[in-house]
Amino acid sequence: EIDVSSDTEWIKNYSNSNKSSYEKIVTRATAALEKLPLPQFIGSNSWVLSSGKTKNGNVIFANDPHIGFAQPSVWYEAHISTPTYEKYGYHLAGVPFPLLGHDRKLAYGFTMFENDDVDFYYETYHPTDSTLYETPEGYKKFEVVSKTIKVKDAADVEFSYLKTIRGPVFNEIPNLSLGDRPVSMSWIYTKLDNKVMDALYGISHASNIEEFRAALPNVHAPGLNTMYGDAEGNVAWWASGTLYELGDNAHTKFVMDGSKAQDTVKRYLDFSENPQAINPPWEYVYSANNQPDSISGMSYPGYYLPENRAKRIVDMLEAKDDWDADAVRTMITDGVSSVNPTLITNLAKLIAVKELTEQQVLALDHLSTWNGEYALKTTEAAVYHRWIYYLLKNTFEDELGPTLFAQFASTHFHKRLIAPMTAKPASVWWDNVTTEDLVETQKDIVQLSYIHAFESLEKDYGSDISNWTWSKLHTLEHEHPIGQVAMFRSFFNVGPYPISGSREVINNMAFPYNGESSFNVTAGPSTRRVIDFSDIENSTSILPTGQSGNPFSKHYEDQAEMFVNGEFRKMMINKEEIEKPAASKLTFKVSKK
Repeated sequence: EIDVSSDTEWIKNYSNSNKSSYEKIVTRATAALEKLPLPQFIGSNSWVLSSGKTKNGNVIFANDPHIGFAQPSVWYEAHISTPTYEKYGYHLAGVPFPLLGHDRKLAYGFTMFENDDVDFYYETYHPTDSTLYETPEGYKKFEVVSKTIKVKDAADVEFSYLKTIRGPVFNEIPNLSLGDRPVSMSWIYTKLDNKVMDALYGISHASNIEEFRAALPNVHAPGLNTMYGDAEGNVAWWASGTLYELGDNAHTKFVMDGSKAQDTVKRYLDFSENPQAINPPWEYVYSANNQPDSISGMSYPGYYLPENRAKRIVDMLEAKDDWDADAVRTMITDGVSSVNPTLITNLAKLIAVKELTEQQVLALDHLSTWNGEYALKTTEAAVYHRWIYYLLKNTFEDELGPTLFAQFASTHFHKRLIAPMTAKPASVWWDNVTTEDLVETQKDIVQLSYIHAFESLEKDYGSDISNWTWSKLHTLEHEHPIGQVAMFRSFFNVGPYPISGSREVINNMAFPYNGESSFNVTAGPSTRRVIDFSDIENSTSILPTGQSGNPFSKHYEDQAEMFVNGEFRKMMINKEEIEKPAASKLTFKVSKK
């Protein structure tokens, strides 16, 4: 994790000459991601129980992919049945096969693997010829790539950039000064043939575990945890994606040296070396974007999520061997953190209670006895998250500055730091580098952050602690692009709703740490599915709003309140059951032209 040896001499107010350049990269990349018209895939939960863990002796499959909330909903749900093919699945626009699906034989879904598949490299010019750059095998010539963008009713836009064996060089991007040394980007997605559609075809047409597994090596990027269960009793998890091995001393979180052999790819791993579990003796598989065990003897770099959700999933699954579909549906909406109460205990020990007001002591007492459940009526959740936000802000913003801190707080990386921070009282990050004659300690920052949290809640919601309920701070509104205009908001947007759950619990309702008065949910379960192979026709799911993207349709938001309340509806696959109550029928006819 981010840390520096306690022996390191910290230079206050040191201005790194490259900081402004890197800040520009991060700022522009963040801005570009925020402007994307599609919601981002941020994580997910899934677990699959085999016969030894279920009451009826059949596999139960659960999956809830976590994606940025949007309106219309991310997925289009469809049951496709032909004389030769049947699948109940969830589709993305432009993709001809369901990314999530099931039939009477098998079920599958995904979570994000979160492996690191992008690397940056410093390139070194030849001493006398700037058209050449150094590699471990000698000097090579930069490739010049020219592009033309056609623009409607305007002149073409032409540009060019340099490219190395690793990828494009960033120095040619306007208004982005990286100095004299080129920096290139290597992304595994561009290195190999794109066979993702082959993979999706294979998994959506597989009839057994062997056919399903055979399609997975075609997934090279992005990395996915592929989850599987079937009517024959098989359960499986595969980390899908092309992994690769670098030198022992390569540090992928930093810009590496393109001229050194240790920083270049030594080999691509065979799919058989990827993390996986097929019918394990513990009778279940799971994924919560957590870091897998070592891969080929190495800890594979990535941007994995902390243990919070994974720990809760394992604790709950280990506790019983008689799971049924109802119990799994309850579990998939669980809003308890197994980690946060321990973290609070460790932080509370550092507080000088005598320096607090009576109300601040009362709030701390309540927080110290909190069980980590994110129910709507709880007040402890509000105090906890404000405290953690200010703890991060008061620890890192003095070194990073406001812009980089805001971007740091928008990543998964800070989530992995929260628990380790409390165990490192000697870390130099605790010192505020802007106070030249004072060296702050962990206790100083923890105390200051708690007071800041309390005072901010008092300012936003009044002095009565009982008013600081989670229902007031934690709300979900599904935003439509047109709904960003104030006069259209109530018509196109769905919500807002007070909602239980939180970031990094199973019912993962994510929100940013941005200093705002409320924790507005931006991402979470894009669907929840529970598929029971002992009663496949009564398997269930839910969408966050509705199936239709037409605001005049009754199906535009008819699932929204059900979703907020943790309810489900049937995924009907019985033809008679589907046709009997049907209110309408749409027929597509092939044109004879």
